[in-house]
Amino acid sequence: MKNTIKKGFYFKTYEAPFQSPFEKLFTIFKELITHTSGDFDEAIDWLRELDKEYKLTDSAYTIDDFIEDLKKKGYIREELKDDGTSGIGITAKTERAIRQQALDNIFGNLKRSGTGNHKTKHPGNGDEHTGEFREFYFGDGLERISLTESLRNAQINNGVADFMLTENDLVVEETQYKSQMSTVLMIDISHSMILYGEDRITPAKKVAMALAELITTRYPKDTLDILVFGNDAWTIAIRDLPYLKVGPYHTNTVAGLQLAMDLLRRKRNTNKQIFMITDGKPSCVREKDGTYYMNSNGLDEYIVDKCYNEAQQARKLHIPITTFMIAKDSYLQQFVNKFTESNQGKAFYTGLKGLGEMIFEDYETNRKKRIK
Repeated sequence: MKNTIKKGFYFKTYEAPFQSPFEKLFTIFKELITHTSGDFDEAIDWLRELDKEYKLTDSAYTIDDFIEDLKKKGYIREELKDDGTSGIGITAKTERAIRQQALDNIFGNLKRSGTGNHKTKHPGNGDEHTGEFREFYFGDGLERISLTESLRNAQINNGVADFMLTENDLVVEETQYKSQMSTVLMIDISHSMILYGEDRITPAKKVAMALAELITTRYPKDTLDILVFGNDAWTIAIRDLPYLKVGPYHTNTVAGLQLAMDLLRRKRNTNKQIFMITDGKPSCVREKDGTYYMNSNGLDEYIVDKCYNEAQQARKLHIPITTFMIAKDSYLQQFVNKFTESNQGKAFYTGLKGLGEMIFEDYETNRKKRIK
C-alpha cells in the first residue's frame, strides 16, 4: 500500500508566543512612556490603572517587581528633577528599546541587512555585488575577479589533465553603487497638534523614532536630521524623541524649511530630501529685526508667499520636499498644492493611520532613484 502525502491547510486555535511577566509589561511600558513624553511616574500610574482593569499582574509578579527589574536591567535610573527633588528617569537603553519597538510596529515587514543597501540601476565599480558576471576586461581590478567562476571556466575550456588558467577564462562580478541619502525630517510642534481631542504628536514621534532606527541599522551610510518647528525651528537629537512635547506655538514653516536647507547644504551626499509632518497652516514668520509676525486667521498671503519662496529655493538646490498633511481642510489643501508645485515635490493628505508606512514607502522610492 502506497503512502500518500496530503497537502492543504491545517487550522488550530491561535497560541500567543510565550512572554515572561517582565516582557509583557515592558511592551506596554514602552508604549506608555512614549505617550507621556518620558515621564516615568505618569507612565507607571497609567500602568497601575491598566493593571487594575485588565489584571496584568498577580501576586507572584507585581508592578513593584517590574520596577525593580527595570532598575536591575538598566532601563531606569535615579536622577534629580528640575525642582531639585529626586526621581526616576529612563536610560539610553530604554530610548533604544522604544525606537526598536516603533520600528517593529511601523516597519515590521522589513528584513534587516548589515550594511546600507539602497541600490541604483547603474552598474559600475561600486560596492554592492549583483550576482551577475561578465568577462574580464583590461583595466578591471584584480580584486573584482571571481576566482571560483574563473577556475570553473578554465576546467571547461582546457580540461583537467592539461589544466591552465588564461585571461580568456577570467570573469568578474558586476557591482553597483550604493546611493546615499541625506534626509531632514521636520515635525510640527505647534499647539494644534494636540487640539480637538486628537493626539497627533505621539504618532509623529513614533514615525520619527522608527525612521531613525531604520536608517541607523539598515542604511548606516545615510544621514537623518530631525528638527521641530513652532514659533522658531531647532534640531533635536534622536535620543530626545521620546521626550518631545507640543508647545504653545504658532506654525513657523519658513523657519523650519530654512533650517532644513541649511543642514542639507552641509551634507556631501548628492541625494537630499525633506520630509515635513504638519497638521496646520503656516501662521508665523520671524522678521529681520527679530520680531514675529503672526496671523492664525485663515491663510495670510504674506506668510504663505514666504513659504512658496522657500519651496522654490529648495527646488533650485535640488532638494525635493514631501509634505505629509495631517488635515483635510480644503483651503489647506490648496496651500499645500501650490507649495508642492513650487518645489516640484510631493504631498500626501493623510490621517494618522498609515503615516509611518507612507513615509517609509516614499523614503524607499526616493532612495532607489537619483534625485537631481
